[in-house]
Amino acid sequence: MFPTNFDYTRAGSVREAVALLAKNPEAKLIAGGHSLLPAMKLRLAQPALLVDISRIAELKGVSKGANGWTIGALTTHAEVSRADVPNALKTAAGLIGDVQVRNRGTIGGSISHADPAADYPAVLIALGASIKVAGPRGERTISANDLFTDLFTTAIEAGEVLTAVTIPARAANSASAYIKHPHPASGYAVAGVAAAIQTDGKGACAKASIAVTGACVTARRLPAAEAALTGKALNAASIKAAAGADKGLECLSDNYASAAYRANLVSVLTRRALEACASDRKA
Repeated sequence: MFPTNFDYTRAGSVREAVALLAKNPEAKLIAGGHSLLPAMKLRLAQPALLVDISRIAELKGVSKGANGWTIGALTTHAEVSRADVPNALKTAAGLIGDVQVRNRGTIGGSISHADPAADYPAVLIALGASIKVAGPRGERTISANDLFTDLFTTAIEAGEVLTAVTIPARAANSASAYIKHPHPASGYAVAGVAAAIQTDGKGACAKASIAVTGACVTARRLPAAEAALTGKALNAASIKAAAGADKGLECLSDNYASAAYRANLVSVLTRRALEACASDRKA
C-alpha cells in the first residue's frame, strides 16, 4: 500500500524543527524512518508534513564526561553499539534488527516510537537514564522511569523534539547487562530484561535496578526483584530469589507467546541478566 500524499521539508536545527512543528500540528519528525514509514505505508499514520531532522549535527554522537554519557538523538544503533557506554546499552544496541536497521535507525527515533517490544526502554530505565527534549516552551528533562506511559505512547508532548539521552556515571563495583528472547521473525523482544547492580565491595548488592521490556504494555521496573536482591550477598541463592520475586506481572499474550510464557521468560531472563552482572562487576 502507498501512503497518502504529504509535504516534506528539512530542518537545519532543533530550533527550526520546533518552529515547524508549532506551525504544522499534523507534522511528524523523521530521521531513520524505520517505524514511521511502514506505518505510513499501511496508512496507520497520515502526517500532512514530514520534517526531516536527519542532518542536524548537534543531535549526533556520544560523549563521555565526569557525570556520565550524553547520546545525541540521531546517534545510530550501530554507533551506540561501538561506543564506550554501559554494557547493557551496548548489548541492546547490537541486538536491534539487522545490519541495515542498526546503521540507519536512531536511538531517539526508537525511544520516541515506544514500541512495547523495543530493547532500549528497559535498559534506559535500569541505568537511570534521562531524556532531554526541546519544545516551544524551552528544554526539559524526563526520567526514563516516567517516559513510557502506554502502548506507543510517551511523556514527550506534541511539538517537542527529543534531543539527547543522558546516562549517569557508574559507581565503583557496578555492572549492567541486557538479555532478551527475540521473536524469530522480527528480532523484537518477546521479553527482555536489563539489570544494573552495584556491590559494596564485599560481595553484597548495595543497589539493584531491574527492568523488563516486551512482556508488558510498557517497559517497567521489577521492584520485587530489586528488593529481593538489595542488601543480600550476590550469589546463586539471592539471584534465584530475585528472579522469581515479581509474581502477578500482567503480561501480553499473542499467537507466539502466551502471558504465562512471557511471565516465565521474565523470570528466566532476570536470572540470566543478574548472573551476567555478577560475572562482570565493571560491565
